[in-house]
Amino acid sequence: MADTNIERRTLLAGTAAAAATGTLVMSGCPVHAAPGDPRRPFDWKHANALPRGCDIAVRGSRTREGRFGVMFKNAPAFQPPEDLLRSLAAQMGEPSTPNPTDLDNPRIPAGFTFLGQFIDHDMTLDRTPLAEAQADPQALTNFDTPHFDLGSLYGRGPRQDPELYESDRTRLKIVRNANGVDDLPRRPDGSAYLGDPRNDENLIVAQLHIAFAKFHNRLLERRLARTLADAQRLTRWHFQWIIVHDFLEKIVGAEVVGRYLNRLGRVRREHYQPRNPNRPFMPIEYSVAAYRFGHSMVRSGYLLNQRGGQPSGAAIFGQEGFDLRGNRPLPAGLEIDWWHFFDVPGKPSTPRNAARRIDGKLSLPLFNLPATVVSDGVVSLAERNLLRGSRLGLPAGQDVATRMGIKPLTNTELGLPGPADPGWKGKAPLWFYILKEAELTYAGQRLGPVGGRIVAEVILGILDMDRNSYLSVNPFWRPTVPIAPLLGQFRTGDLIKFVL
Repeated sequence: MADTNIERRTLLAGTAAAAATGTLVMSGCPVHAAPGDPRRPFDWKHANALPRGCDIAVRGSRTREGRFGVMFKNAPAFQPPEDLLRSLAAQMGEPSTPNPTDLDNPRIPAGFTFLGQFIDHDMTLDRTPLAEAQADPQALTNFDTPHFDLGSLYGRGPRQDPELYESDRTRLKIVRNANGVDDLPRRPDGSAYLGDPRNDENLIVAQLHIAFAKFHNRLLERRLARTLADAQRLTRWHFQWIIVHDFLEKIVGAEVVGRYLNRLGRVRREHYQPRNPNRPFMPIEYSVAAYRFGHSMVRSGYLLNQRGGQPSGAAIFGQEGFDLRGNRPLPAGLEIDWWHFFDVPGKPSTPRNAARRIDGKLSLPLFNLPATVVSDGVVSLAERNLLRGSRLGLPAGQDVATRMGIKPLTNTELGLPGPADPGWKGKAPLWFYILKEAELTYAGQRLGPVGGRIVAEVILGILDMDRNSYLSVNPFWRPTVPIAPLLGQFRTGDLIKFVL
């Protein structure tokens, strides 16, 4: 594995060091225009948009529930002086060496960084009609509930979004572009027709989207599904299975998944308890803090393929036309061989991109975002996350830990000033706390107790409250695609193998 790291580091050193421009979107969930709608909001890019209703705790109350809400309603908001938050953010950049190998996560391949982004986009997609959204700016009544229904893949269906479908109105459209590679259907300006434009923000997520579209089509080709509805249900259920049994087990650990999901498929909810299970809210502790663990996992650049004996890679942000920015036709040289991102049965196990460890540092491209990504001059993603968390009323990490029955880490352990400090007052921002908890508890290889439990409980709780999820319809269902090595052991790599 050491040789693999050296090979990848050598390959990417030049492009990663040149990170200067680009467009990468990793979070946020504003109201999006439909795929064919020319009204594409200016603020849909990463870290610029405030999702509708996410300020419910500061504009309403901590007890109100709409599209967003507070999970720990009796925990007070933690709002230290913003100069302290900026000072903390300034210390959250990783060393300047491109992709240092000691930051590799040996437990999590890099594909899970982008699978997490794909999952987030599906979960946070808001398709509320514009007029209804404007009439309800706090999203207390009119909002889409968070479901794992692949709305980013299927849009509103073939009648309303025909650009996403083939003429048979059953198969999803995949095109062979001018560069000779499979791609998303695109407009003349290069942007893709998608149920959620965020899936075209970078070329890795765009290609993961294509893989799920191919899975849907392959089910029909092999007659494992005969109708659009059958193919949608099976694709969604295999996706949900991967979330539970591959993604969550990697990110939080199998024992944490087992804490909330028993062998009978029943979900236990300890702290995430929406008053209306038919309209579950998105906790700000999850969306603004815990699920942003993925920001720490992003590398400066990635190996994409090794064809003709020549490795090909790209930086997240680099020279225009050669980095991983999306909203353009996929270049032939940047087509992904997925075994460099996931464990794909029958494919080489090396070289593989490792995710960065989950820790209190961000890779340099995210620590210094390009001007093309931000519109207000705040180029540090760490600063944006810390300020947003404070302004939206997040509780402190120690207050959440205490309410979960977990012994809190002290600010001294977290590397912050102790309780005598007049600014921090012995407390730490929840997002920073969760990153450092993972670093201190599991050497950054997975989330710690507070972060892991929030992520697992919210995701499993939403699956449980979705009447159409496999956990609700048939908790004893197991993946049916015959490519799986054993019944019930379907992973992301098996999905990739099925569509190759």
